[in-house]
Amino acid sequence: MMRFVRCVRQFRSAFQHGRSSFHSDLSGRQKISINWKTGGVSKPLHNAEIARYLLPLSIVTRNLVTDSAKVANGVQEENRAGPLVEYDRRIAEGELVDGDNCQVGTLRELQRLYDELVMSADACRLDRYAASEKAGRSRWLWSRFIPQSSYSPVKGLYLYGGVGTGKTMLMDLFFNQLPDNWRKKRIHFHDFMLDVHSRLQRHKGVADPLEVVAGEISDEAILLCLDEFMVTDVADALILNRLFKHLFCNGTILVSTSNRAPDKLYEGGLQRDLFLPFISTLKERCIVHEIGSSIDYRKMTSAEQGFYFIEKDASGLLKQKFQHLIGECTAVPQEVEVVMGRKLQVPLGANGCAYFPFEELCDKPLGAADYFGLFRNGWLYNIVSLEEHVNKVEAAQVTDKFHTLALEGVPIFGLHNRTAAYRFVTLVDVMYENKARLLCTAEGSPLQLFERIVTIADAQNMAPRTSSRSRKNDEFDLCVDNELGFAKDRSISRLTEMNSREYLEQYDSMGAEKQQVSQDDGDEKALQA
Repeated sequence: MMRFVRCVRQFRSAFQHGRSSFHSDLSGRQKISINWKTGGVSKPLHNAEIARYLLPLSIVTRNLVTDSAKVANGVQEENRAGPLVEYDRRIAEGELVDGDNCQVGTLRELQRLYDELVMSADACRLDRYAASEKAGRSRWLWSRFIPQSSYSPVKGLYLYGGVGTGKTMLMDLFFNQLPDNWRKKRIHFHDFMLDVHSRLQRHKGVADPLEVVAGEISDEAILLCLDEFMVTDVADALILNRLFKHLFCNGTILVSTSNRAPDKLYEGGLQRDLFLPFISTLKERCIVHEIGSSIDYRKMTSAEQGFYFIEKDASGLLKQKFQHLIGECTAVPQEVEVVMGRKLQVPLGANGCAYFPFEELCDKPLGAADYFGLFRNGWLYNIVSLEEHVNKVEAAQVTDKFHTLALEGVPIFGLHNRTAAYRFVTLVDVMYENKARLLCTAEGSPLQLFERIVTIADAQNMAPRTSSRSRKNDEFDLCVDNELGFAKDRSISRLTEMNSREYLEQYDSMGAEKQQVSQDDGDEKALQA
């Protein structure tokens, strides 16, 4: 090892000596100045060896200046791409309703980031095919001896604002315009953290497993888009700062959406003082932008068109609707593998539809990992009616995932079932992320389910209790919880949209696409046979 280190030092010394000799020889032979405005060389070159190195530079410089001039003059405007351009196109074609000024302002931020990334793609190492695996190993080896800063020259973007303001839609618009050959990933924050914990389990016993995990993630994706950034778990809170310090050091660029401003993340959480350095790191590596819109676009859909039934003790009705959806299939207990070998018991399941009493899914110690295991890649075929289903049942593929959930008996949430409320919020997030369909009976509308959940600010604005209005007799059963108080607005908004005609039509079209793909695969296999 010592012999190798001596060789490295000798090589470095020889390289520096050779470089200084080259520069002295260069300055002794000819004094040259480059006119950066024209990209040309001001004095003719007589030395062929020097010209061989400098002429390509002058050509590149001239091309860069010419391209910039064209962009400045608007010559290349017609070839411009990005989220703002795509947004304008969809507005013009009637695919989207015209957004408010807050959405347009956010799109300008996303377009600015898009343009910066395109111009700095090489410096950011975004192209997954630009560097070979051997070159990557070589860079890692040299970095052990010559420490280098690998921070990205481009800062990320942290978008936050109220529910239903289009944060996810805008980020998806941005993500879908990025080149396919870039190292990029778009993932829900819950899913991202599950993946991190799973990787940590695999690297147990390593000196710094977080560094290894961060290295794996940044190798897969330099541009990381996280939807619904919300920290509620103390285990997540304690590792985020070190994890993202490693990620940012590896050149990762973060684009994230959230309902909370950075300074409000994990507010009131256990050991929050250990989480605060992450907030500073986040604000240092990301531009923070608030979407100040007060419009909830999800509530502009035609609600009350779906399968949300406000009735108590409606078990018979729910089972009847569930049977209608599965048609001639027989619902039986099933078992789904979720994460790290764990399994989730499904009381009744058939043809991509699962039936759960609320207590089985939200009163038991389950979490995002279980819900993602239940719904991820759970598409079979879209079933619009019983008649259509009967024609398709023979071609249905077998799967252990589900696209529809029948949930019986969603209660009014309050202090007595706060933990169940947290699980229900997570369940709705996972279903919405996976475009799943919800069939449920509940004790009230989405708004009524959460009316007893309030933030600290809401509680301070309420009238104080009197002696005749004791806590024991308080019919409101108030739950004062900042995180849940903010999260409930997102759940109300998403439940409203999931019950709308537009959401169910989107579900139908996705199911039809999956069916067509399956039929095409079947035809191709038949031809090959």
